[in-house]
Formats: sequence, structure tokens, C-alpha cells
Amino acid sequence: MPHKPQSPEVPPKPEIKDLTPEQLAQWFQQHGMRSFRVTQVLKWIYLHQAENFNEMTDLSKGARERLAEYFSLNRLTLKKKEISQDGSQKFLFGLHDGNLIESVLIPEKNHDTLCISTQVGCAQGCRFCLTARNGFIRNLSAGEIISQVNDIKLDAGSAGKPTNIVLMGMGEPLANYDNVIKSLQIITDGNFGLKISSRRVTLSTAGLVPNMARLGQDLQVNLAVSLNATDNDTRNWLMPINRTYPIEKLLEACAAYPLPNRRKITFEYILIKGVNDTPQDAERLARLLRPIRAKINLIPFNTHAESPLACPDEDVILHFQNILLEKGYTVIIRRSKGRDISAACGQLRAKSATAGSAGGL
Repeated sequence: MPHKPQSPEVPPKPEIKDLTPEQLAQWFQQHGMRSFRVTQVLKWIYLHQAENFNEMTDLSKGARERLAEYFSLNRLTLKKKEISQDGSQKFLFGLHDGNLIESVLIPEKNHDTLCISTQVGCAQGCRFCLTARNGFIRNLSAGEIISQVNDIKLDAGSAGKPTNIVLMGMGEPLANYDNVIKSLQIITDGNFGLKISSRRVTLSTAGLVPNMARLGQDLQVNLAVSLNATDNDTRNWLMPINRTYPIEKLLEACAAYPLPNRRKITFEYILIKGVNDTPQDAERLARLLRPIRAKINLIPFNTHAESPLACPDEDVILHFQNILLEKGYTVIIRRSKGRDISAACGQLRAKSATAGSAGGL
């Protein structure tokens, strides 16, 4: 029987949200289309939140068809959504290749904060993080990062629109540097982007020192550093990145970070019972941060069944805070939201993967 040749596989069309405005302008020029149309297209995508090119009614039919021929304009696939009694909403999104990511919309007193992911999985291996248990799969594209913000703004059931963005979801943002920068330029653009002020955007890093310096030159977003220990032995155990960039190197980079006037670096410190919660730890933390314009978020560990780590007792947490307050620091205890849903980072994804392997989401 003669062998039937297989049809060549058609490569997927590029996602238009992955392009910078400059790249899109170059494409327009190469295809003989007027450059002012770029702004129109970007406004349709990010301001009017068009779901397909046919909605872009101030473009000619030919231009719309040309865009649809070359590009895709996709939304993420909402696989699951959980709503907490405190109003927090956790979104599980499916990507085009079947991978899953999480985003969380957190209601605050005067605003709503959206926590977004930058990678599928994570390579940092932090002992307290559930995402790290599944390892690193791939970086998110700029379009996939932007789409978390775009799609949650479109979600009809959302309690509010995100006014603040934190890159504290799955993944290490500075390990996906180019795509993160590209996405944040769109998110903070006041002309045709998502119009979220850079003052309301916070990027959290485990301490990828070389890219911290780059970030300070490229964007003026807020910086948060996941510190979590006051000596190298403890931080080595909690966060393997410390073996490459120990506390001394990390704090040198923080001291050199170009902060705008009146802004401070936020140091995140997850309090873990019997690991990093002693009065001596608090005293050392105060000394370490003295050369830096710093504020401190204390985060009691969010206990869950997948981890042997535990949260300190309330009196230990308050004593730790008081030591730092007496040293003159701004210190906020960040209580976990959404405790009645899969709130720990990576928990909903892990639970869904387990359910999927058993026959369903």
C-alpha cells in the first residue's frame, strides 16, 4: 500500500499581544499599511478590549483581514475560578499548549490588587513555595502576561477592576526579563496600553541580582525582594538562589537600586515557625536593612497540607513586628487572603493537575 504523505504542520499564528508597538509598526510598514493605524489597533486591543479583529471597525475590511491572516488575538481559557468569603478571586487559566497558570484578584480597602504569573512553574526551588515543587516548564510570553490583566478586567463576575498589579504569582519575573519588561510597558502605557500607573505596579524577586540592576534602568516600577532570612545558612536552606547571590550581594544590589523620590524597596519576610522567627532574627533584619530605604512586609506562612512548614504563634508574630517598629521601620503584617480557597501560590494548579490525572478537572 503506497505511503500517504502527511500534510505539513501549519505553524500557529503569532499572538499580536506579544509584539511591542515598535515591532507592530515595523510590520505595518513592511505590509504597506499606514503607521498611524498601529495606535488604532493597540487601542482596540487594550482600551476597547476587542476579542477579534472584526471588531476594529475604524480599520478597513482589508486591513482587518490582513491582521487576521497573520496574527491571532486570543484570550486565555478560564479553567476554574474560586471565590473566597473575603472577596478574593483565584483564576486558573489554560494556555494554548495545555499548561496552566494562576492569577489572584485581591480586594483591598480602597483598591483591588491583581497578582499575576510570569512563568509556568518556577526554577528557583524555594522551600516554602508550592509552585517550585512541579519545577520549571517555560516562560510566559508577553501576551500571556498581559492577557491575565486584560481577561480579568473583562471577567463579568469580578468584584472590581484591578488598580494595582503585583508580579508575585507563579515564577521568577526577572528570569523572564524581556517578556516581563515588554508586558509592563503595555500595562503601564497611558496612551494605548492598560493605563495602570507604574507607581501601582510591584515586581517581586527572589534576588536575581544582575537583572535587578537592569530593571532599575528600564522601568520605574516598585521593587519587592523576597528575603525571608537574616543569615546565609538559613536562606540557603529556604532559597537555593542564595548560594549564587548571598545576602551580602543581594543587599548591595538593593542599596544601589535607583529608587524614585519617596519610594522604598519592600522586603518580604515569610515567618516560618522555628526557622526564622526569633527576636534575634528581627534584630538582625533591622541591622541588615539599615543602609536601604526599606519597608517590611511580614507574611505569616500560609500552612497547607503539602508542606511540613508551619506558621508561628500570633504572639511570636506580633513580637517580631514590634522589634522592627521600635527600630523605626514601616512594618505591615500581610495576612493571607482566600484561606477558604486554594490560595497558596500553585495550589489550585496542583490540585487541578491531580484531578486531571484522575479523570477530570
